[in-house]
Amino acid sequence: MSRPWLPIRVRKLIGLVLLLALLFFYALGIMTIAVSDWAPSGQVAMFFFYVVTGLIWTIPAGAIIWWMQRPDEQDID
Repeated sequence: MSRPWLPIRVRKLIGLVLLLALLFFYALGIMTIAVSDWAPSGQVAMFFFYVVTGLIWTIPAGAIIWWMQRPDEQDID
């Protein structure tokens, strides 16, 4: 059997670093938008802004987690 190009342990380490970087830069970007003139001004619009931006990060995070958790090719039988 051949060894996988990226074993699951390496993928988990890379995924951890990617998740931390994603959350850091995403939060930094959203905070920058929230205090700038680009942010919505009404309370209802601001509420939906924070709801949507609070959930959007889960899409790339889910993709990273899916990639991290894939079994190695040799484990699929």
